[in-house]
Amino acid sequence: RSSEPPGCSLRLPGAAVPTGCAAGRAPLAPSTRSDIRDCSADPPYLPPTATNTTARLAVLRGILRTHGAHAYIVPATDAHMSEYISERDARLGWLSGFTGSAGTAVVTRDEAALWTDSRYWTQAERELDCNWELQRTTSIESIVTWILKVVPAEGNVSLDPFLFSIDTWNSYSRALHGSGRTLLPLETNLVDQAWGDQRPLPSSSEIYSLPAEFTGSSWQEKVAGIRQRMEQHARRPTAVLLSGLEETAWLFNLRGDDIPYNPVFYSYTLLTNTTISLFVEQARLSEEARQSLRSGCPGPLCVELQEYGQVSAHLRRYAQGNVTVWLGTEYTTYGLYAIIPQEKLLEESYSPVMMAKAVKNTHEQEMLRAAHVRADPIPTVPCRLGGDFRGLSASMHFAGQAQEHSRGPSFQSISASGLNAALAHYSPSNGSSRTLSAREMYLFDTGGQYLDGTTDITRTVHWGEPTPLQKEAYTRVLMGNIDLSRLVFPSNTAGRTVESFARRALWDVGLNYGHGTGHGIGNFLSVHEWPVGFQSNNVPLEAGMFTSIEPGYYQDGEFGIRIEDVALVVEAQTEKPFLTFEVVSLVPYDRNLIDLSLLSPEQIRYLNSYYERIRAHVGPELRRQRLEEAYAWLQESTEPFPVSSAGTAAAGSLALASLLSVLLSGLGV
Repeated sequence: RSSEPPGCSLRLPGAAVPTGCAAGRAPLAPSTRSDIRDCSADPPYLPPTATNTTARLAVLRGILRTHGAHAYIVPATDAHMSEYISERDARLGWLSGFTGSAGTAVVTRDEAALWTDSRYWTQAERELDCNWELQRTTSIESIVTWILKVVPAEGNVSLDPFLFSIDTWNSYSRALHGSGRTLLPLETNLVDQAWGDQRPLPSSSEIYSLPAEFTGSSWQEKVAGIRQRMEQHARRPTAVLLSGLEETAWLFNLRGDDIPYNPVFYSYTLLTNTTISLFVEQARLSEEARQSLRSGCPGPLCVELQEYGQVSAHLRRYAQGNVTVWLGTEYTTYGLYAIIPQEKLLEESYSPVMMAKAVKNTHEQEMLRAAHVRADPIPTVPCRLGGDFRGLSASMHFAGQAQEHSRGPSFQSISASGLNAALAHYSPSNGSSRTLSAREMYLFDTGGQYLDGTTDITRTVHWGEPTPLQKEAYTRVLMGNIDLSRLVFPSNTAGRTVESFARRALWDVGLNYGHGTGHGIGNFLSVHEWPVGFQSNNVPLEAGMFTSIEPGYYQDGEFGIRIEDVALVVEAQTEKPFLTFEVVSLVPYDRNLIDLSLLSPEQIRYLNSYYERIRAHVGPELRRQRLEEAYAWLQESTEPFPVSSAGTAAAGSLALASLLSVLLSGLGV
């Protein structure tokens, strides 16, 4: 065995081991901009993380000319509007080399450009070669403005209608209207043609039934509930079309693994008043799943199994009758939408299945709580630095795989130090890996899939002496997390209405972060579950919904901070029906980074109460797992803070000067 201290034996891609955990030399200071491309240099400089796309673009451009297209739009999603996609559907990543989860590419006969948001600007500069122009926005107006500059009048702008949402298609159509350019749908995907035999094969793994003890209710009860919603709707729809992969998986209590980290499978469902049609690759259904679905045959609870590729033809036949089809526009592609005559459509942002799934019943709530109590101790295994416990383990891997009911991670863990942590969605690669140091911030974001729930948690630590800037920035992120977590608000309040509470402490000194403040989370489903969250297209919060709360701050090229907890929306102890949050993530924050003088007495009392719950729930679980070293670390890390240490924001003026210096330098002052 290695002589390294416990918790320090695993060397991670992209994070390595911290200084003090291995016998090694101090890391070399990285060149400030050697990690990104420089297309103005002669010859152009490309970091090792960039992908050579010259040959791929040449093949695609040849196909463009064959189809008479002048431009082709490539999104980052699949035919089900999934956030996470399979390797087979990673068309944008294969074509451009950019692996971020949000982006749009446009390729013309001579030009290529990629649009993405602020989370991925630095990542894009690391991964794109000089064939690509990076556009630092995601607006369709910007994309169309660029297209109008490079596509000649009377030119064709093509796309695959089964990869674009209804709203996105309509936005392109409106923006191009009257420009002389034609929006031309092509059901043959041109990137797939260019990819050819190298495109990964579809999944062939089994689709299985979720054991009854891990479901909130039977699929028959869920179908009855959706049909009841259909009857109660003023339009009295005759059918519900489900395109989102989570919708069908949840409705029938089925799971698969067609998409990494997401226990879903490719499928569609058409649920009518009297029939149920499930479009899926039938041969992949387990015998138990098949028997469950067919147990009600014949009758209104009989699931008619049809092949996945038959959904368009079936929907076209059904739409010929006297019918009304209810669908959620957020997850339905324009390709399917266009099949149904407009007068036969009932359009809402989210289907009734998506809305029902968002509110967890009592059993589902208890399962998610249990999953967090069991899983959250995993990141808290301490790492000795200089013989002292100084933070959370740098051996940040998905140790939860050994836990009860585990089915693997819920996303690719983010393990980032120093400047890598400044990338909100950093992903390690050979060209960006670096050695951890006690002189830097370290951010890790991890989660697991369990039969009883999905987890997601982020913590940021510093093993050495943080700078005043780092300490104040961290404390203000923590203040935002606390302020939103302890908020009491009226029922039927939209998340976007209260989202600013998470940003206020940062705004006070002119700082902000460029990502959302939180997202819904599923019961052994997606780690990012819509429609819950704090953005403009999220639904009002209701008791029974789970959401993350995750403010952050990112100083490009230096460090990144994010603190993420999962919380349940619960009824507040108020006379009138108000709501609040119950945080179910149970991992302490880094005491080394907290400036108590910035916190109010109420914030410190909240922290102490939270730490009491961690001790009460996690302590016994660590002892049950015989993790005595982690238990000792937990007791030390959850010591109550003295309320007398509370101060005012003015106490942070020393660090504020540093913050203002950063801001001014960013403005070129």
